[in-house]
Amino acid sequence: MSKKKQSRRAFIELIGATCQNWQWSWSFVNRDERFVVFGAWDIHTAGRHSLILSGKWRAKNTGRKNPGYAQSREHIRLVVEDGYALKTFPMKWGGPSKEDSGDGPAKIDDFDPILSARGLLQLGDDWYATDPTHRAVDTGLAEELDAPERYPEGARKQIVVNAVERSAKARTACIRHHGLDCVACGFNFERVYGALGGDFIHVHHLVPVTSLRGEREVDPVADLVPVCPNCHAMIHQVTPPLEIARLKELIREQIAADPCA
Repeated sequence: MSKKKQSRRAFIELIGATCQNWQWSWSFVNRDERFVVFGAWDIHTAGRHSLILSGKWRAKNTGRKNPGYAQSREHIRLVVEDGYALKTFPMKWGGPSKEDSGDGPAKIDDFDPILSARGLLQLGDDWYATDPTHRAVDTGLAEELDAPERYPEGARKQIVVNAVERSAKARTACIRHHGLDCVACGFNFERVYGALGGDFIHVHHLVPVTSLRGEREVDPVADLVPVCPNCHAMIHQVTPPLEIARLKELIREQIAADPCA
């Protein structure tokens, strides 16, 4: 006879945490031991930083306020201002649930009752759980590929092959339209390195390759943009990848804060 899987509520209560509502909460607090816990969706947990709260989540697609947002924002405040520790546990996203109104909380397919200590990073109106044990290494970021390390090696190789096979013509068309300047920082390799840097630039998928389901024709003008390797790496420092507009804001903010850098 199979053992019944522990419920999410039972797991949270076991670690002494609670919330306002067990249906729509994705963050929890243990005030006695001073820590907060966020469920981290698997679709947001590839790479160094994992998105746990976004300003875009204030309201649902219907325009109604998301009831869990204010609570989660308060839990973030506890970490930032009151020194609470931050922990996360993995959740498997099963797509949006639908109520009679056509909207509802996201569906949890599964979760792992494993807590991980995390740091906190804020970028604009988004907050990310960070891995405090992460060491900066060459991740081998493929120019045409956003493939999480958790993918089996065989699947990863297949994705790489497929990406390369379909990317050459799209890349050429992207550069023909957008040019060779990085759309985020403006860097141009040929201007700095001469002929050695001629025609060199990375091409970034605005919609990550791994988020696509089935065959999809790439629009090289609307779906692809040229970015320098530095900006490309920064885009993929967070999950989901940072939007180009937000990266440009970060660059402007940093230049304003330290114009001599």
